[in-house]
Amino acid sequence: MRPSRLVSMLLLLQVKGRVTAQSLAEEFDVSVRTVYRDIDQLSSAGVPVYADRGPGGGFALLDGYRARLTGITKAEAETLSIAGLGGAATDLGLSEQLRAAQLKLVTALPDAAPDASRIGSRLHIDPVGWYRRPAQVPHLTLLAGAVWNQKRIAMQYQSRASPNPGDGETERERVREPLGLVLKAGDWYLVARARTQLRIYKVANITHLNVLDETFERPAGFDLRTEWAGSVAAFEKSLLKHVARLRLTQEGMLRLARLGAAAVEQAQSMPPDDAGWQEVTLPVEQLDYAAEQLLGFADHVEVLDPPELRVRLRRLAHRIATLNAG
Repeated sequence: MRPSRLVSMLLLLQVKGRVTAQSLAEEFDVSVRTVYRDIDQLSSAGVPVYADRGPGGGFALLDGYRARLTGITKAEAETLSIAGLGGAATDLGLSEQLRAAQLKLVTALPDAAPDASRIGSRLHIDPVGWYRRPAQVPHLTLLAGAVWNQKRIAMQYQSRASPNPGDGETERERVREPLGLVLKAGDWYLVARARTQLRIYKVANITHLNVLDETFERPAGFDLRTEWAGSVAAFEKSLLKHVARLRLTQEGMLRLARLGAAAVEQAQSMPPDDAGWQEVTLPVEQLDYAAEQLLGFADHVEVLDPPELRVRLRRLAHRIATLNAG
């Protein structure tokens, strides 16, 4: 029996309240029988944990019981310096709190070192892509406060390309319930509820924000990571409107990733011919945009189908050649 699992199980019960044996087994990748043995061990150690029988039951701690953070190691405490990404914490207005929490934890340890950010001083995470600069997000700190305090917001939003059906270019005030913030590839996104639907907004495109004096209840069982992953997958899939059949050199095969992971995951390829060219069938976005993407393949791609995409690529290449003639 691992003591670390017992500590994690105790903290999980403290955070979530009542948890079923099956959920604990799945969380720690053990059998239900092992969960019962662990609960018995916690009880023997003086932890006031009890079980509710029947539907909706599970294990829980007595009301008012709070476990002290004992047993945390110096290495575990040091990882707080990268757990939330220093830059992200600064954007959200939480850099001082993150630093203070890390210092308090590390200095409380018997073997605390003078430099409590040993890992942070040796590992730096920069989420912004090459040749890009961090987007300006003037409303992020205010928005983060609304997320923490479960306050409704009224915002105006400007976007030409939105993952939400019905969100056009014109600005109009929207009242939303902000559920979470996500940092992806250097850009911040808001996951919010509009009545009963979840919507995604790029924070940099919020032109006006007002935090209302109205609180809301978060959806039961809402998990930001799961919802975000599902929304991104659905959005990427929705962009793929057509199927293209391409003939590619080996260099062209290496450039397929430019069409997006969702398209590449569905690609079907034939073995290379004697000249090293491969035939690939995969979904692509709107034909005009697909032609622009394929133009970056230079002379490493030939469009076989559909004919409309072949025509668009040829016309686009002709226009570029004409503009740069002479």
